Amino acid sequence: MPIKHAAEKALRQTKKRTARNTNVFRHLETLEKQVRKFIADKSTDAKTVILHFQKTIDKAVRKHIIKPNTAARQKGRLMRLVK
Repeated sequence: MPIKHAAEKALRQTKKRTARNTNVFRHLETLEKQVRKFIADKSTDAKTVILHFQKTIDKAVRKHIIKPNTAARQKGRLMRLVK
């Protein structure tokens, strides 16, 4: 356990950030699964789900939750599936 007051505060901040980032990662995983499912089914709703996934992943990059190259790789792989 932290002894100094600043270390206690840093621990609290880390816990909050970790929880927030974990939620974003889980949301991205579920969106990616939905996109893959819609692509496999050749659904007409695939376009809206793909756009939502792209917006969400770009937002995560802006907030520095995931790295830009990771986002580009994920988007590229899904776009390759769409073709």
